[in-house]
Amino acid sequence: MNNTPIQFKRIGIMGRYRRILPHDTVQAIITFLKPHVEEIIVETETARLLQIDHINILPRQALAKAVDLILVVGGDGSLLGAAKVAVTAKIPVVGINRGTLGFLTDIHPDHFEKDLLAVLNGQYYQEQRTLIEAHLFDENNQQLQNFLALNDIVLSPGIIPHLVKFATFIDNHFVCQQRADGLIITTPTGSTAYALSAGGSILHPGLNALALVPMFPHKLSSRPIVVAGHSEIRLEIGADNDGDPTVSADGQERVTIPRGGSIVIKSLSAKLQLLHPLNYDYYETLRSKLGWETT
Repeated sequence: MNNTPIQFKRIGIMGRYRRILPHDTVQAIITFLKPHVEEIIVETETARLLQIDHINILPRQALAKAVDLILVVGGDGSLLGAAKVAVTAKIPVVGINRGTLGFLTDIHPDHFEKDLLAVLNGQYYQEQRTLIEAHLFDENNQQLQNFLALNDIVLSPGIIPHLVKFATFIDNHFVCQQRADGLIITTPTGSTAYALSAGGSILHPGLNALALVPMFPHKLSSRPIVVAGHSEIRLEIGADNDGDPTVSADGQERVTIPRGGSIVIKSLSAKLQLLHPLNYDYYETLRSKLGWETT
């Protein structure tokens, strides 16, 4: 908990891209913020889709460097995208939920005023969330691309469904050879996302850990494994695969990795600063979102 009053004076607003944007909520937030802050900046694409004018607009990378706090209006997917620029700029993030689940965007849009004003004045609960980075290499060990993810890095088949053959190493120790529909490497944040539907365990976000969750493995003895958060995970893609598998980050980026290539995954040293209202309760969120029984 943060007990030191901190007035956030420059606020950035980001929305979601893939669905109809919550125009009414964004406009209500802007109207509410105007008398309380010095500057409001709306991310360029959000402003374009909402047809917002008469307000400062910047691309997301520049916005993250110009504000004290980022408000994400949308669902968890929207926050996943914002997290990557926020963590680089070391700017805290608050989520206002206009999505489906809302594990990360936890302020209710119908009565955001009280919670948001409290956060602006330094009354909030702060979490440090881990991101992971993936480095992709081809069969000649030439680096192809880097990814950042707040939820997960996923190895999966290409266009044609088939088992992917790969070897797993943790801190340069050989673990096993697997054939499966793929593998999910998840942070604690992502343990309630794709990994959960694949049979992975829920990891408390305060844990310094990563989980490897196989998807439909050929052998039933292939089970999820949890490792230390500082571990380096390396996946070596079998050269004899039927096709080139793909790698995605938070379900928002996807690239093909050639047979014989490899993926190296490790935790990012910088952490996402995720702010919640003081009444935030992680276990209440689990009960509510997952429909757990209370009686």
